Amino acid sequence: MAEKILLKDLLFNKGKLALIAGQIKAVYPDFAAQKFCAEVNLQFQKLELKQRIVVIAIFLKKYLPADYKIALGILLDSLPEPLDENLSDDDFGDFIYASYGEFIVQNGCDKENLEISLRALKDLTKRFSVEYAIRDFLNNFSARSLEFLHNCSVDKNYHVRRLASEGTRPNLPWGKKIAISYKTSAEILENLYFDSSRFVTRSVANHLNDIAKIDPDFVLTTLKRWQKSKKQQQKEMDFIIKHALRTLIKQGNKAALELLGFHHKAKIILSDFAISKKVAFNENLEFSFALQSLENANAVVDYVIYFCNEKNILRAGKVFKLKNFTLEKDKIFVLNKKHKMLKQLTTRTLYEGECKMEIKVSGEVLQSANFLLMTD
Repeated sequence: MAEKILLKDLLFNKGKLALIAGQIKAVYPDFAAQKFCAEVNLQFQKLELKQRIVVIAIFLKKYLPADYKIALGILLDSLPEPLDENLSDDDFGDFIYASYGEFIVQNGCDKENLEISLRALKDLTKRFSVEYAIRDFLNNFSARSLEFLHNCSVDKNYHVRRLASEGTRPNLPWGKKIAISYKTSAEILENLYFDSSRFVTRSVANHLNDIAKIDPDFVLTTLKRWQKSKKQQQKEMDFIIKHALRTLIKQGNKAALELLGFHHKAKIILSDFAISKKVAFNENLEFSFALQSLENANAVVDYVIYFCNEKNILRAGKVFKLKNFTLEKDKIFVLNKKHKMLKQLTTRTLYEGECKMEIKVSGEVLQSANFLLMTD
């Protein structure tokens, strides 16, 4: 079996360090590239991914001129050409340049260097997104940083436009919390929801999905208004709506389901529900059922499992997607599913005990049953 390569080693390694060290030395001959690489590599062995970004920035500070403006100028001069502006999606660039954003945060997030740092972040985001770095500026210089991001939202470069949305997301994964309100950050999206780049519109949808966890009504109202404006092509608007509402759909939010065309009031009958009464760890829980609608109807079908904890008390339900499809009037659809009950998951551990399953159709619970999870 091939040895598993960790993400941190794939993105931050000796080769990547040698790459940026060579680029810096090409524009700043006094840069001690070998010493820089040797010291950082020594640190890498005991650090996780984000810590590696931080330590690179620390050693850049050590080996570049003490004057921030001069050091920043060297880093910007050393950058490769911007990412291809003719593309429109999934062009993330090289993660090693995230350390340059961290360098700017560590050394230039202050009143004296604010403008030069913001300009540098705009330049850098064309090589690798700086949505994490900009959050320090939003927290320390909110008004100016918001003004900067509003300007970014109408830039000709789609990477710069995406920064305006991604950098202000209320719940950016692994990102620092920002002090600005979600309604303030959402104002930026008004320039972006009709963007021609999927890289941007996906970020807009993710941004709204973050807000949906806080204020579902705000998101639904916003999406309806955008849809009515006709500024975005219908196919792309459908993508934004579906992606922005994914959390609300999993929660069975009826207004969200209706916006996507899944009407919870449709007359749908669930019958012949069968489920394993007992299942062992790491074996399949099997279940099946039939659906019949008394009218043509779009349906989103989910199943919810309530696992028990170590005290044999049911946890909150975990929603799993099963099928989205159109039910034709009076036609019977039979659905079968096997769900492997892995004892140890990345986010949870399963315990023995009586668990519960619900079948939800367009947000409505149509059937439920208990089953026993046990060791062999």
